[in-house]
Amino acid sequence: MTEQPLSEHSADVIVVGAGPAGSTTAYYLAKAGLDVLLLEKTAFPREKVCGDGLTPRATKQLVAMGIDISEEAGWLRNKGLRIIGGGVRLQLDWPDLASYPDYGLVRKRDDFDEMLARQAQKAGARLYERCNVGAPVVDDRTGRITGVHAKLGEEKREVTFHAPLVVAADGNSTRLSLAMGLHRREDRPMGVAVRTYFTTPRHEDDYLESWLELWDRRGPQDRLLPGYGWIFGMGDGTSNVGLGILDSSSAFRELDWREVLKAWCASMPEDWGFTPENMTTPIRGAALPMAFNRQPHYTKGLLLVGDAGGLVNPFNGEGIAYAMESGQIAADVIVQAHARSTPAQRELALRNYPRILKDTYGGYYTLGRAFVKLIGNPKVMKIATQRGLTHPVLMKFTLKMLANLTDPTGGDAMDRIINGLSKVAPKA
Repeated sequence: MTEQPLSEHSADVIVVGAGPAGSTTAYYLAKAGLDVLLLEKTAFPREKVCGDGLTPRATKQLVAMGIDISEEAGWLRNKGLRIIGGGVRLQLDWPDLASYPDYGLVRKRDDFDEMLARQAQKAGARLYERCNVGAPVVDDRTGRITGVHAKLGEEKREVTFHAPLVVAADGNSTRLSLAMGLHRREDRPMGVAVRTYFTTPRHEDDYLESWLELWDRRGPQDRLLPGYGWIFGMGDGTSNVGLGILDSSSAFRELDWREVLKAWCASMPEDWGFTPENMTTPIRGAALPMAFNRQPHYTKGLLLVGDAGGLVNPFNGEGIAYAMESGQIAADVIVQAHARSTPAQRELALRNYPRILKDTYGGYYTLGRAFVKLIGNPKVMKIATQRGLTHPVLMKFTLKMLANLTDPTGGDAMDRIINGLSKVAPKA
């Protein structure tokens, strides 16, 4: 393959990673007329570890991007969340809000991400698949990132891409951020998700199902673990079954979570079919970087979006909505900065990005960090499930809190309380 002209390797912005965060960023940048390179290390379609369940918050983002979310296009809608724990089974509909739709969606990640990347392409972004980004290109004089080195295609041809701004959308491991000296904050919670798929008669469930009590019954004494289980019907004959676990207890590092998932599935009713012979994929795991666990979100020409910036919601482990929202916010900031006439004015606009993120999520994530510490205590978790689940009004409030679903203005009393708490909490 012959070397391409330098112009094909230069752009206004480089986005590294074509997951939900990167593709959303690239879509909004391209739509605004900027020249965008979207670099993805794998080739589509490709799998990612995920629960595949999307809340109304994520659904709103898909609608805004013009994605066809009809059932004919392969989407399965859900009405709300079914919560099981403390001997109680409670079914809660998504709240009726002006700001968000009253339904969520389910879709496998193996084509979900590709759909967003293709939408970014349609808007004008230039997508390079099988593009493995390595070291950043850094200006020796200023320390700013001005591009990335990469290996392209199956032959791993060395290429250098150039742009005055780079967006790190390369997930939890975010090698680009690390290379720029941005390390994970140890004082922020981390989670792990492990999941698999089963052929099951439960595949057409129109509620996302969450098991708040996660018991490890394999030892001499039953142990309540700091996490939750889920069962999401995929509508295609299978269900996504998995666990989300927090690092807030000693059990986090002690246990083999794949074995815990196997044992949890084995405890389910026999007619659900959660047996090894019905498992359609191996058990896979992924990290859940929460509550701004990597900062600053902008420095020296590099912006962090999605998992790279630790934007997973600590209340419920949701990442896709916040990946897409942060991508839209980053794109808006970049578009405004691009229109400024001097480097100093552009820098002033770009430095606003971390402030907007903190204003948007900071207080809420601080509440989430406190919540994570609380439920890491098995005694607190036991009382919460046994007593809280018997109060439907309290659980409706909890659903709004956990899913971050409120109307910012004109909402009900619950919305006002949640919004008020988020405003007064420190935006760290």
